[in-house]
Amino acid sequence: MNKKIIFLIICIMITAKIINIEEIFINRFYPIKYESIVEKYSEEYNVDKNLVFAIIKAESNFKNESISNKNAKGLMQIIDSTANELGQKLDIKEIDLFDEETNIKLGIYYISILLKYYNNQFIAVSAYNAGIGNVDKWIEEGIIEEDGSNLENIPFKETENYLRKVVRNYRIYQIKNK
Repeated sequence: MNKKIIFLIICIMITAKIINIEEIFINRFYPIKYESIVEKYSEEYNVDKNLVFAIIKAESNFKNESISNKNAKGLMQIIDSTANELGQKLDIKEIDLFDEETNIKLGIYYISILLKYYNNQFIAVSAYNAGIGNVDKWIEEGIIEEDGSNLENIPFKETENYLRKVVRNYRIYQIKNK
């Protein structure tokens, strides 16, 4: 056999292994769980499902029983006061933040409100983490711009790191869900 053909076959085999390893890595570390629930409420509230998966990955790593040090609960890490406020708007009588469907519904509904309010995906994600009051203050004081052009100026390190995680996760889920 010709050396060029052998070399080409070896290159193809190596490339296939690398692609397979990359796919295995992405599937292992960037799962798609609760897909039917995410799709249902993403469509209902007009939120990109990839953004929802990115938020869940950053918030709880798909661990339903997660509780943060600030007592945020469940997959999308919602605090009780926010859950109660959103539950009233959605006419949900009893809220169990460890119920996957309830948690995802409330989380997607909340991010949809933030997306409409800020009209900027990454500012909305920052508000999901830091709260509307903080983000409004940062915009008012000129710390960050309304167009999201200088989000590296976010004064809370936790929120800056959170936003970076969500952006990274979002890009990976966009590629994964093509």
